[in-house]
Amino acid sequence: MFAIDQIQAAHSKVKSGADFPNYMQDLIKLGVISFETFVKDSHSVYFGSNDFKTKSEGKYPDLEISETVNKDQFISDLKLHQKGGTDYMTFCRDCAKSGIEKWIVKTDGMTCTYFDKAGNEILVEVIPG
Repeated sequence: MFAIDQIQAAHSKVKSGADFPNYMQDLIKLGVISFETFVKDSHSVYFGSNDFKTKSEGKYPDLEISETVNKDQFISDLKLHQKGGTDYMTFCRDCAKSGIEKWIVKTDGMTCTYFDKAGNEILVEVIPG
């Protein structure tokens, strides 16, 4: 199985959203099946085979997640981040302002799904591999 320090080592190579596909490949090699990241403090829960699960600590003080979803603004901010135009912290702040509570990444289908506070699916993206 994998450990948080291995995941953190892989994540340390990510400088912007443009680096995310390579990060995904690193996670797959470690055995990560999926993970759920919470915008509030950026803690993540990582899942592996045989019901293995581990959790990271929060990375920053709690952000307030908007009750109102602004999908168009979120998509605009996401595209900018994916092109390397913002760092991770800026992206998380943008998500909070746009009402995005969390995202779930599934490595088998290479998808990232974003959710609001009510658990509604806001956007599903295929991650380039």
